[in-house]
Amino acid sequence: MYRQAGEPRINTTRKCAGSIMSSLSVLPPECLLQPFTVPQRLMLGPGPSNVPARITAAGAQPILGHLHAETIEIMNQIKSGIQYAFQTQNRVTLAVSGPGHAAMECAIFNSLEHGESVLIAVNGIWGERAAEIAERIGAKVNTLVTSAGGYFTNEEIEQALDKYRPVVFFLTHGESSTGVVHPIDGIGDLCHKYNCLFLVDSVAALGGTPICMDEQGIDIMYTGSQKVLNAPPGTAPISFSERACQKIFNRRTKPISYFLDMNWLANYWGCDDKPVRAYHHTGPVTSFYGLRESLAILAETGLENSWKRHKEVAEYFHKGLGEMGLKLFVQDKKARLPTVTTIVAPPGYDWREITGYIMKTYNMEISGGLGPSAGMVLRVGLMGCNSSKANVDKVLEALADALKHCHKSRV
Repeated sequence: MYRQAGEPRINTTRKCAGSIMSSLSVLPPECLLQPFTVPQRLMLGPGPSNVPARITAAGAQPILGHLHAETIEIMNQIKSGIQYAFQTQNRVTLAVSGPGHAAMECAIFNSLEHGESVLIAVNGIWGERAAEIAERIGAKVNTLVTSAGGYFTNEEIEQALDKYRPVVFFLTHGESSTGVVHPIDGIGDLCHKYNCLFLVDSVAALGGTPICMDEQGIDIMYTGSQKVLNAPPGTAPISFSERACQKIFNRRTKPISYFLDMNWLANYWGCDDKPVRAYHHTGPVTSFYGLRESLAILAETGLENSWKRHKEVAEYFHKGLGEMGLKLFVQDKKARLPTVTTIVAPPGYDWREITGYIMKTYNMEISGGLGPSAGMVLRVGLMGCNSSKANVDKVLEALADALKHCHKSRV
């Protein structure tokens, strides 16, 4: 309500407040009227990982509009950083607004249409998830399945490609549920031999173990911000080859998701060479700040140095586990994921008691299994800034202490 100059001010606060309060059936929640303090915790599970102060500070900078010139420049820098991290020159390279699951759906929704055949390698939960997503959009889902802790030979993959003739082949590079890093060499060539796109999930592996998108013939690849990149969850880098773009931009039908439609997202990220970026959605601008900073840290560190450090730290951890008498879940040494180690759950112990004791006593997160590895393993993540021998020493100490104090069944 406005008043003219000289008009007496009418105090309506009590009346309005009384009226509002008397008409509300749901009162302000008491929990929100008290401050909430987040504990400092060492995050050594399969993700999210700890966020360095530099990335936290970047995310705390002033908000900008999602199409301001400065935001567009940050987005362009993110694109360059993703191209470096992925080792690709793909023009259609961007970050999906959402977690790794959003990038998985973006990849599948755009590359597949109803009734098309897809082949999905299942050696853990992420292949299972991809199969369910593809099934939901009406694709003909064919699976190549192995036991938890295993992987596929190129011969097995080629046999399946020849049998099912899919338009897309999905493979998890770093299967965080089982601790397997899958070999990539030669698979892209096989896919192209059978006129099939090669789609790779590298959420748990990117930056921690070698992968080169262009050199290895990968057509679609994505990752998450919260693993090796050490940024908060909520942005998911993804890239599409020219071969993939030929398919996704010449579909018979529109993708099932408007939000994840690459026709819109490619323009929003300036990947389609159009002079103007149209409004599609309000991007998570402060998350872009954090992602940009995480990619800057990776660029400063150097990809090869990052790969080397993760490998050395993982091997140091594996040696320490062996000296404690604990067994690794993945038998093949070359198939062990450097970023997430799976340990056979110690016989006679309840894994929940072990992880709970470590959380309570050391304020440290390690996790149990997931999907096909549930109840079978403990999972320890050493990703990005968390990949250090000092952290290995801490988790080895915590595990040794937990085994002394947790109940062991005699059965």
